[in-house]
Amino acid sequence: MRHITVEPPPFFHRGPSPLARLAFFGLISLALLFADTRYRYLENIRQVAAVVLYPVVRAVELPGEALGFAGTYFSSLRQLASNNAELRTQLLAQAPAAQGYPLLEQENARLRALSKVEARFHGPATAAEVLYTGRDPFTQKVFVNKGEAAGVLPGQAVIDELGVVGQVTRVFPHMSEVTLLTDKDQAVPVKVERSGVRSVMYGAGTGRLPELRFLSPNAEIQQGDRLLTSGLDGTYPAGLAVAVVASVERETGQIFARVTCKPLAGVDSSGQLLILGQATAAPPRPEEPAEADAPRKGRGRRRG
Repeated sequence: MRHITVEPPPFFHRGPSPLARLAFFGLISLALLFADTRYRYLENIRQVAAVVLYPVVRAVELPGEALGFAGTYFSSLRQLASNNAELRTQLLAQAPAAQGYPLLEQENARLRALSKVEARFHGPATAAEVLYTGRDPFTQKVFVNKGEAAGVLPGQAVIDELGVVGQVTRVFPHMSEVTLLTDKDQAVPVKVERSGVRSVMYGAGTGRLPELRFLSPNAEIQQGDRLLTSGLDGTYPAGLAVAVVASVERETGQIFARVTCKPLAGVDSSGQLLILGQATAAPPRPEEPAEADAPRKGRGRRRG
């Protein structure tokens, strides 16, 4: 029986064996490497290839860079949101303290001014703070946090850094009642700083300015004059600022001039006050002289 040999068509011819091809291309690669390393023959070819293939390289790199940028961006957004929330929390926590700073500065300024006033006053003084106002809307009174335990006594003068505020009228163990100089039952002996004219300033009650009563129309006083304590009553030391003259009305036919005054002290606004100790007691007022004996009846008979 005869064997028939079938050969593959020409287009299926595979050429040299794979091992031969590997050896061939390996030798070519080694030769090119040696030539490039020794003589730099392929330097220009590499540069041209790099320029030609750069768009392809960038096209391959762009998706990765875009993903990295997006990740960094969203991570930064989350970090910024977290920082923003933390800063908001801190701001809300510090807002009350920040709003209180101006008040603290004003309070410190008033305390410094009070300390200067205390240094000028030759006598004991007690710093006090207003707790609350009186309940009666028709009286002008406040309560302070110093009382009998601090040595406060009824009748002591009360001032702030600008002038006279009022007078202690009642004392409790740990607080005191202060009647303001605008109260209708208060009277403060004063004198005009410019002319020395003496008078008494009376409170007029809620919503009204104090007045100088029983002042002659020709008294030397005018709008803008400062009024100081005269010290004649023994309660208020002499020379304390009290008020400024707001208006002077001299009407024809009136016996007295009508003078209104505006208190210099923060009567309705001061929170820190100074209670002045009792001034040196004035000697007692002399007794009024006894009335002259009535003429005796029938001192002598008329002679006829």
